[in-house]
Amino acid sequence: MAKRGFGPGAASELETEGKPKLNKESLRRGLQIFRFLLPYKAKFYTGLVFLLFSSLTFMAFPAVTGMLLDAAVGKPTAFFQDIDLIALLLFGVIALQGIFSFFRVYFFAQVSENAIADIRQSLYTQFMGLPLTFFEQRRVGEITSRITSDVSYIQDGFSITLAELFRQVTTLVVGIGFIMFISVKLSLFMLATFPVLVILAMVFGKRLKKLSRKTQDELAITNVIVEETLQAIQVVKAFTNELFEINRYKQALGRSVKTAITTSFYRGAFISFIIIGLFGGIILVIWYGATLVQRGELTFGELTSFILYTTFIGASVAGLGDLYAKIQVSIGASDRILEILDQPVEQPNVGLPAATPVRLNGNVRYNHVGFSYPTRPDLPVLQNIDFDIKAGEKIALVGSSGAGKSTIAQLLMKFYKVEQGTISIDGQNINNLHLHDLRGNIGIVPQEVLLFGGTIRENIAYGRPDATDEEVLIAAQKANALQFIQSFPEAFNTVVGERGIKLSGGQRQRIAIARAILKDPAILILDEATSSLDSESEMLVQEAMDELMKNRTTIIIAHRLATIRKVDKILVIDKGQIVEEGSHEVLANNPDGIYANLLRLQFDVHS
Repeated sequence: MAKRGFGPGAASELETEGKPKLNKESLRRGLQIFRFLLPYKAKFYTGLVFLLFSSLTFMAFPAVTGMLLDAAVGKPTAFFQDIDLIALLLFGVIALQGIFSFFRVYFFAQVSENAIADIRQSLYTQFMGLPLTFFEQRRVGEITSRITSDVSYIQDGFSITLAELFRQVTTLVVGIGFIMFISVKLSLFMLATFPVLVILAMVFGKRLKKLSRKTQDELAITNVIVEETLQAIQVVKAFTNELFEINRYKQALGRSVKTAITTSFYRGAFISFIIIGLFGGIILVIWYGATLVQRGELTFGELTSFILYTTFIGASVAGLGDLYAKIQVSIGASDRILEILDQPVEQPNVGLPAATPVRLNGNVRYNHVGFSYPTRPDLPVLQNIDFDIKAGEKIALVGSSGAGKSTIAQLLMKFYKVEQGTISIDGQNINNLHLHDLRGNIGIVPQEVLLFGGTIRENIAYGRPDATDEEVLIAAQKANALQFIQSFPEAFNTVVGERGIKLSGGQRQRIAIARAILKDPAILILDEATSSLDSESEMLVQEAMDELMKNRTTIIIAHRLATIRKVDKILVIDKGQIVEEGSHEVLANNPDGIYANLLRLQFDVHS
C-alpha cells in the first residue's frame, strides 16, 4: 500500500528531482555516462556529420528563398535570374535536408538504443551483485526507477537533446552570421529589441512549466489516494472511514483544481504576451526593414531572408532554455545511475560462476561471532555466538522474535559481513569461498515463500535451471507436490501468478521444498515452513521436509517447538546470545529454562 505521507511535500520533491545545479563538478560527473557511447563512436561521429549537414542545409533555405523572390521582381543583386533554376535549387536544398535528417536519425538511433541497452544491462548486473544491505536501505520503487525513468532521461539525452543542442547552437551561430552579412543596420536593430522579448518569453515559460509540473504533481497525489484506498478497501470499510477518505480525496482534488486554474491564468497571459510581444517585435523588424528597402539599402528578397533567419534565431534562443532544463534532468539521472554503478558489489566476479563448482560436506563452525546491522551499528544483534554442526546434523534455533535467529542463518549465506569472529564450512572461512560455491551449497525454505510469476516447472527448476523434466518431476514427487500439480489441467505448465498468488500456502511451501530438493544442497536452512498452515497441509509439508533433510546439515529456525523434537541439538537464543543448548529432553526437563517456559506457553495456547 502506498504511504500516507505522500502529500504536498512530496510534490515539491518530484518537482526538483533530477535537476541539480549545473556546476562544473556535476557536469564532469554527468558526462561520465558518455563512456557507454565509446563502443559506437564511429556511428556517433557519422551521425554528427549528417546532423551538421542537415543544419547547414536548413539554414540555406532562407537565403535561397530570398534569391527566388529577388529574381521574381528582377533585382540585379540576385545571383541567378532564372526563377526555375532557383526553384530547383530550393527543392534540392529541401531534398538534401530530408536525406541528411534521415541518416542523422538512423545513426543516432543505433547509437542511443545500443548504449541504453548497455546501461540497462550494466545496471541490472550491478543490482544482482549488490549486497542485501543496499536493498534494505532503499525502496523497490526507487531502485526500479533507476533502470526505467532515469535511463529514459538518458536515452532522450543521447537521441534528442544532444542533437537538438547541436542544431540550435548551429542555427544561432550561422543565423547571426547570415543576418550580419545581409544588413548590419537591421541586425543591430533586431539584436537591440528581439533578445529582450525572447528572454521575457523564457522567464514566462519557465514559470508556466513549474506551474504545469505542480498541477501534474497535485493530480498524482489524488491518484495515489485512489490507489491506496482501493487497495485497502477492506480496512477503510472495517474502520468506517469512507467519509474520511471522500473528504481527503475532495481536499486533494480541490488543491489540484486551484493549481490548474492558476496555471491556466498564466498560460493565457503567456499566449497574450507571445501574440503582442513577439509578433510586435517582428513587426518592428519588418517596419525598419521595409524602410531600408524603400531607401534602396536592402532588396525585398534580402528582407525576406532576414525575417526568416530572425525567426530561426528567436526559436533557437527560446529552445535553448528548454534544452538547458532537459540537460539538467539528464545530468541528474546520469548522476543517480553512476551512483548505483559505483556501489561496491558483494564479490567482483559474482556474475561469473567459479571455474570448478565445489561440493561441500557441510561441517559448519561459528567461532565467537558478533554482529550489528549496518543501519544500526550501535545496537548489537549477535554476541559471542559459538557452536558447531557436524555434516548431516540437524540443529534448531529457538527464541523470541528479534532474538537473532534469522540473522545467524543470514550470516552463513554472507548476506551480511561478519564483524566479529569467523564462520567456517569444512574448515574454510566463508569469506574465502566464492559466493557461487557458498550459496550453491546452501538451500533455504522460508516461512513466506515468494514464487516467480511463471509456471510451476519454472519455479521448481529455479533450484537448478538446467534440470530435465524428469528431474523436476522427481523433485515434485519427493516434496509431496506431484498430486496437486497433476490435478491442474496444465500440470507443470500451470502459471502460478504474481508471487504465486494462484496457489495455496501449503502448495507454495511444497514448490519451495521441491526447488530445494532439486538444488541438492549440502546445508539446508528451514525457516519454520509450517507455522501458518492448516493441519492437512502441515502434515504434507512436514513429510516433504523430512525427505529434504535426509543426509543434509540442517538449521531450523523454529517457531513451533513441536516440530523440532527430533533434532540433534537445540540452541536457545536470547538477546543475541546462546543461553541454552542441548536436546529437547534435556532442555524440557530444566523447569527454570527459557526453552521449558516456551514449551509451557505453547502448550497452554494449543491446549
